Amino acid sequence: MINATHILYNIGIALYGTAVRIAALWNGKARLMTKGWKATWECERPEGSVVWFHASSLGEFEQARPVIRQFKEGHPDYKVWVTFFSPSGYEVRKDCQEADRVTYMPMDTPKNARMLVEAIRPEAAFFVKYDFWFNTLRELKKRSVKTYIFSAIFRESQYFFKPYGRWFLRQLGCYNHLFVQNDESLKLLKERGVDWCSRAGDTRFDQVRAIAQNSEGDETVERFLEGNAGRCIVAGSSWEPDEENLRRYLDESPMELRLILAPHIISRPHLEKIEQLFGPEHCIRYSIACSRQQEEGKAYQTLPGYPRPNILIIDNIGLLSRIYRYADLAYIGGGFGRGIHNILEAVTYEVPVVFGPNHKKFQEAKDIIRMGGGFGYSKYETMKVIMDRLLSDDDYRRKASEVCKHYVTDNTGSTVKIMETVNKQLTT
Repeated sequence: MINATHILYNIGIALYGTAVRIAALWNGKARLMTKGWKATWECERPEGSVVWFHASSLGEFEQARPVIRQFKEGHPDYKVWVTFFSPSGYEVRKDCQEADRVTYMPMDTPKNARMLVEAIRPEAAFFVKYDFWFNTLRELKKRSVKTYIFSAIFRESQYFFKPYGRWFLRQLGCYNHLFVQNDESLKLLKERGVDWCSRAGDTRFDQVRAIAQNSEGDETVERFLEGNAGRCIVAGSSWEPDEENLRRYLDESPMELRLILAPHIISRPHLEKIEQLFGPEHCIRYSIACSRQQEEGKAYQTLPGYPRPNILIIDNIGLLSRIYRYADLAYIGGGFGRGIHNILEAVTYEVPVVFGPNHKKFQEAKDIIRMGGGFGYSKYETMKVIMDRLLSDDDYRRKASEVCKHYVTDNTGSTVKIMETVNKQLTT
């Protein structure tokens, strides 16, 4: 039976899909999505048993990777089908080694849900963090597909817990189990009668630990650092307000500093804007440094006669998680926009982190601030005080690093907890 809330949900989904198709006439991201939806229906199902993992975007896929790997280790006969909603995830990971099929996730209309579940015919389905596709969940439930969500976070402000959210709350019955990150989420669900849930933590800890343990350094970054004195700041996923504050800090600091800057947007206009902001004589792009690596004495000169640059701009995707190892201090971008980016990639290397004010919805940010390994700020003057102390006081920085070390160590193991429950249910 379809109730009023379900009808409104379907109308909202249909309107959003129409808006994306209209926007595709001029917007590149929307155009990629509409082409991706069409390609999904043309993708052939692999033979045998299939397990389905859905990740909204790139960050959620990184959370899914340790679960995918461990699932494949325990069930080598299964094929893995991965779907993305966002082009920022699909375009970067469409050739990932973990998956046998990678496609877009079409809009969650009742018709699309039926067609997609029929196309994939999964034995089990996994969703990450806060991806609730209610028509798809209902279709999976009808077909008795074992369905899970992991690394999930629930807050009292969410629609599930509002008077108008009862229909949404009931849809959580489509999951065989919900694996949540924290005790607050567990309490909220239990109080509403959702007993098929448990606290398993955040799989990102497992992923960043695996990256840190298995990845190698980078020769180009190391050559850049060899020729520059002073402490090293690695700024990850920076936006314009972050870059402006970092430029001011480098200008005002009496210390010799090196900055490795990995901007969130690596378009040509934005890279040129960064170079003008910091001064082109101080900057070199990673791609240029890499291509000139064999030319001793020229690799880090942007123009003849300029001094050796002290700012390395990372102009590619996929390197950031490996280069936090070189940081004395990490600056995490996004805090003056929709929210900070992944702090765990830095923390796993035992590096203290600094970030802007929009971090309240991130459990790991609240945890690391409370423990003393991370530092939030809203005004430049506060940022300067924090960074001055971390970069000049060795004991203070060492204590913050120890906090980061223990935080990651104490929170790994989420994947094991998830797979213990999943393996039991798949055999029943």
